[in-house]
Amino acid sequence: MNVRLNAPEDRHAPQRILMAPGPSNVHPRVIQALIEPLVGHKDPSFLAAMEDTAALLREVFQTRNRATFALPATGGSGMEAALVNVLEPGDTVVVANAGFFAQRMVDICTRLTGVNVVVVPGAWGEPVARDAVLSAIRQHRPRALAIVHGETSTGVEQPLEGLAAECHAQDALLVVDAVATLGGVRLPVDEWEIDVCFSGSQKCLSAPPGMAPITISDRAMRAIEARHTPVASWYFDLRLHARLWDTDHSYHHTSPVLSVYALREALRLVVEEGVDARIARHCLHAMALGQGIEALGLQQFACQGFRMPSVVTALTPAGVSARAVRKLLLDSLNVEISVGLGERSDGMWRIGVMGHSAQQANVMLVLTGLEQALRCVGLTPGGSGARAAAEVYEHTRL
Repeated sequence: MNVRLNAPEDRHAPQRILMAPGPSNVHPRVIQALIEPLVGHKDPSFLAAMEDTAALLREVFQTRNRATFALPATGGSGMEAALVNVLEPGDTVVVANAGFFAQRMVDICTRLTGVNVVVVPGAWGEPVARDAVLSAIRQHRPRALAIVHGETSTGVEQPLEGLAAECHAQDALLVVDAVATLGGVRLPVDEWEIDVCFSGSQKCLSAPPGMAPITISDRAMRAIEARHTPVASWYFDLRLHARLWDTDHSYHHTSPVLSVYALREALRLVVEEGVDARIARHCLHAMALGQGIEALGLQQFACQGFRMPSVVTALTPAGVSARAVRKLLLDSLNVEISVGLGERSDGMWRIGVMGHSAQQANVMLVLTGLEQALRCVGLTPGGSGARAAAEVYEHTRL
């Protein structure tokens, strides 16, 4: 068998400026953590690193939950683990659905044997109506409410304040997808009384993909412990992961040592910057990007008042291919943005304002690239996006 290898110069990935909604660029300190010496997953130094990582996650989640750790898989594993652990046959779950990843929650729940799924629909680009969610909780008295905090497909931030009170009044758990928001959007887990909150390592935290931070309240852990049936997934049984990350470090799997080192260093950077300061930074750059997009004559997709700082979405002008413009930016400026998902796959851009990538220089480069790309496809921008963004930076200081 002849195996064809790429030329040596093609074996290394290009250096990109990552302005898609994940992954984001990583800090040099995180890269250094990835090339630390590999030790065994039971080495005392690594067990200490796990404990450091759990403590840092508590600071970033703003929680005291003992069961706070990172699953050894992508953010989708956090979603699946959360749902398969809190739901069992005979349960009802209410899912607020106004986007691609909320629909993924629905899809996971419908695969669970004997689980009744109640969907509260909403329009893409808008949050799901709070009154409709509360009404569904009161009517169906579910085991859990599953809701996306920041919908990556639309750029919408779903308000969460007060939802837990109604959930707990009905003996329900609040399960929150914070994949696109943890570390970049306000998310005080304990203050909002969230029961299960999961995220991903590669977005606002700016670590490599492959880890799913998750925190579970004592209320939720008691509910999981009291299940009448085994968790449908052995690998994602949160009780087993909690014991691995607790002080006795009960064996469950071979931990991805270097990924944990990288996540720990990324979390250190978050804590050094300060969670509030980091959120303010994301808000500033999202505001500048949004103003620049509108100055170009483009329309933001997410409705005003509910735009999340970590993902800015814009509709493409009639006759313009979102994919073609994405390719122009990648080829000419080495900048990656994303197109839409689902039915809007070629009619929208999704631009990440996340973690280490959330910098003024990157925002200005994206806006300059969009202006050039629009001219290349024969459109005259309404104004200067870079100038509009510069005015935001001039009048707003962190």
